Amino acid sequence: MMAAVDLIIFGASGDLSARKLFPALFQLERLSLLEADLRIAAVARTEQGLDDFLPVLREKMASYMGDDAPDEDEWARFTQRFSYVSVNFAEPKEYAGLRDWLDDSRISLFYFATPPSLFAPICEHLSTTNCLAGDCRIVVEKPIGENLTSSIQVNEALARYFNEQSIYRIDHYLGKETVQNLLVLRFANRFINSQWDNTCIDHIQITVGEMVGIEGRWSYYDNVGQLRDMVQNHLMQLMCLVAMEPPNSLEAESIRDEKVKIVRALRRIDERSVAEHVVRGQYADGWIAGAAVPGYLNEEGCEHESSDTETYIAIKAHVDNWRWSGVPFYLRTGKRLPEKVTEIVIHYKDLPHNIFGDGANIPNKLVIRLQPNEGIELSMVSKKQSLKERMSLQGYPLDLDFREGSDMDRIPDAYERLFLDAINGDQSLFVGREEIEESWRWIDQLVASCQKQGVKVRPYHAGSWGPAKAEILIEKDFRSWHV
Repeated sequence: MMAAVDLIIFGASGDLSARKLFPALFQLERLSLLEADLRIAAVARTEQGLDDFLPVLREKMASYMGDDAPDEDEWARFTQRFSYVSVNFAEPKEYAGLRDWLDDSRISLFYFATPPSLFAPICEHLSTTNCLAGDCRIVVEKPIGENLTSSIQVNEALARYFNEQSIYRIDHYLGKETVQNLLVLRFANRFINSQWDNTCIDHIQITVGEMVGIEGRWSYYDNVGQLRDMVQNHLMQLMCLVAMEPPNSLEAESIRDEKVKIVRALRRIDERSVAEHVVRGQYADGWIAGAAVPGYLNEEGCEHESSDTETYIAIKAHVDNWRWSGVPFYLRTGKRLPEKVTEIVIHYKDLPHNIFGDGANIPNKLVIRLQPNEGIELSMVSKKQSLKERMSLQGYPLDLDFREGSDMDRIPDAYERLFLDAINGDQSLFVGREEIEESWRWIDQLVASCQKQGVKVRPYHAGSWGPAKAEILIEKDFRSWHV
């Protein structure tokens, strides 16, 4: 029987905790999925008591959760688990209160909802104050570094205090129901699995579109950009799950091994190919949902008159192995796009011979939607119901909406699944060190190639789908973006 678990959340008064972490834990409480003896320590710098912390937390949670917020009875039951511990993260002596709270006979699950720069000092102070004496695990958020060198430094800092089996690196996309269903779709359905290669698939598109801008994070974002902020983690993970070979099992190590092979098989984009395979963009003034929005250089907090930081990037990538030889992967992600959308689109090849006429070759498409409405849609070809037209064909969608097909009234948030797995010691939906460092190796070369070849950002109006050259990137191959 597994020991009881204590969940210790560093950065408990921050935005991530109120917006995602505590709402996810509350939903697990509501569904009776938390063990009765699980304790929660909210750790933050502010010197206050639990009675001061909880009302502020409840107000913040309610603003994010709306009608789903806890009622009085639910809140009372949920907060019985809570303690509040004030700690100045930089001061070792202030960890004494946390040491007194911890129980070494229980599993300590430390969650760092803090900037990555604090990972190493918090680990060091936990160690020197004997807070890591029992069975301990750690959960950390992205970014794990901002390039390969800094990523290795962060991972080395964690490895000094925790073994790899105790480190849970979150990419919250992996907790989404649709992403997990991607494994089932591929490996539990023979008719799909048997056609998942270059003999049947023409190309694959992965789109992550955001309607928001940089949301007051200008100084941070200008040093990062969309490539490091989104491609290195979210899009890379989605591509790995689409492209990887069947793992031997659902154990974390088996899944990670197959994902690493895909990252290593990614063709490097060097100085000779970068101009033809990469488009960078930056949003200018425009309109979103009928409202005027400022361009990147007019956002609040902008510190420069010009910037070469990309808020949009499109990439034509190739996986050089037998399964995907000749199949391009078109990746794109950007801010201030007309829709909030995350989807994977599998475009199948045309039939080699079409008996219905030249104008009737409608290719099949498999659309895997992660947001806004999670589900899977298969575009089939069927005959129009008509007496006037003897054999006229049309595309017809077979739509699987996860919400409609579930006995739940909502789709669980990714953090709910990830919390549950971390508490239960399941690492299969968390990212391994090798994956992260290999993806940074690929990204670093792409960044260096862009800099050496002077691949500048191209402007696009907020509310559009990116720079015109992003359309050319795919249309020169006689293809087009799905949306």
